[in-house]
Amino acid sequence: MVDHPAVEVAGLHVGYGSNPVLVDVALTVAAGEGVCVTGENGIGKSTLLRCVSSLQQPDEGEIRVFGAVPGASPEFWRAVVTTVEPPTWYPGLTVREHAELVCRAHGQDPDEAGVDEALETFGLAGHLDAIPPSLSSGQKQRLTLAVALLRPSSLLILDEPEQRLDREGRESVAKLLADYVAGGGSLLMASHDDVFAAASGARITSMESLGTVPL
Repeated sequence: MVDHPAVEVAGLHVGYGSNPVLVDVALTVAAGEGVCVTGENGIGKSTLLRCVSSLQQPDEGEIRVFGAVPGASPEFWRAVVTTVEPPTWYPGLTVREHAELVCRAHGQDPDEAGVDEALETFGLAGHLDAIPPSLSSGQKQRLTLAVALLRPSSLLILDEPEQRLDREGRESVAKLLADYVAGGGSLLMASHDDVFAAASGARITSMESLGTVPL
C-alpha cells in the first residue's frame, strides 16, 4: 500500500437531484500524510468523505484508496477507519465491551491493545460499565474516537472529530492524531477548527481549492 497515495480523487462530481454539490473535485493525500478539508456547512465536506469511505457513489470521477477502489475488498475495511456515519451501538454492551469487541474483531487482545488506557485517555474511565446510549453527546464522540484509534488501521477518515469536545478534549485528540500520522498512518478529515487541524499536524486545504463550489 505504501507504493500508492493513501487517497486519490480526480474529476469527482456529486449532485442531489438537480443540485450539484461537488464539481470536478481533485484531492491527493500522500501515504503518511494528514490532510484537513475546511469550509462552510453544506459545501460538500461530508459528501467528499462519504465518497472516499465508499459510503456514497459519485456521479462521475475516480477515487482510489491505496491504489484500489474504495470498499471493493475486505482489505479496504481492514485498512480504513471512518467516522463519517454515526456508529452502531449494540444493545446491552457496555462502553468497555464495545471497545473489546472492536479489538477482537481485528485480531487484537483487548488488554494488549490497551483498552482501559485508551478509554482513560478519552475521559471515559468512570463510564466503563455504562451503555453508550446513556452517555452525553461529548462522551459518545470520545468513545467513537477512542475505538477508531484503538483498532489497527492505515487511514483514518474523520468528519469533524473535534465536535462536542471541550478545549482540553480537542487538544488531546489533536495530539493523538499527530502521533498517528507520525507513526506512519494517513489522515483525511473535515473540520471547522483551524487551530485543532494545525495541532494535529494536518495540511489544511479548503473545499474551494479542490474544485468548483456550486452557487
